[in-house]
Amino acid sequence: MAASFPETAISTERLLLRPLAENDAPGLAVMMADDLVLAWTDLPQPFTEAYAAELAHTLAPAHRAAGRGIVLAVTEHLTQRLVGLVELRNTDWRLRSTEISYVTAAWARGEGYAPEAVLGVAQWLFEDRGFLRLEMRTAAGNTAAQQVAQKIGGISEGVLRSAWIVRGESGEAGVEAPRGRRAGGESRSDVILWSLLPEDMEAPEPHRPGRHGDHRYVLRD
Repeated sequence: MAASFPETAISTERLLLRPLAENDAPGLAVMMADDLVLAWTDLPQPFTEAYAAELAHTLAPAHRAAGRGIVLAVTEHLTQRLVGLVELRNTDWRLRSTEISYVTAAWARGEGYAPEAVLGVAQWLFEDRGFLRLEMRTAAGNTAAQQVAQKIGGISEGVLRSAWIVRGESGEAGVEAPRGRRAGGESRSDVILWSLLPEDMEAPEPHRPGRHGDHRYVLRD
């Protein structure tokens, strides 16, 4: 039987990362309809409520059970509102390595939720699951995703040339449409490969009583 992640929840200062539930489907469908999600991710489009329910009920549990990774909803502690989605994929159990991808709802951007969520997952992987490497892949024009990688202490290892498909008229407001546009509003993009190892993590900060979770690592400026 393949190794697999346990069904788990991860708590950070402001966020709870938990398994998807079928009642997340409406919020997921709205989140994934955003232009930036369309442009920079490989998620199915259109991302319907029916597909979101199937993801929660069938696809995500099968992904975890097969040992490929895990899918977690990201919610606010105070409101329980869905603010994002985190997925671990391409897990190599011999190398103790996995890849992370993340999506943040349009209304929640700029609040630091993505780096907080990714840092929480990294801490769980390294300390609780014995992992030794976390990878991130960001399209060359996706500066927001690159900033997340930098804030958690990720190290840029190089560029994978023409390794991604960018969808939509442009990846981000104010950014020109990439060269090599194909019919249907798609184009090829380079990808920046980032890695995070346990020794790359920022020095621990003292625990302060009253906070959600034992948040032992800090984000970089």
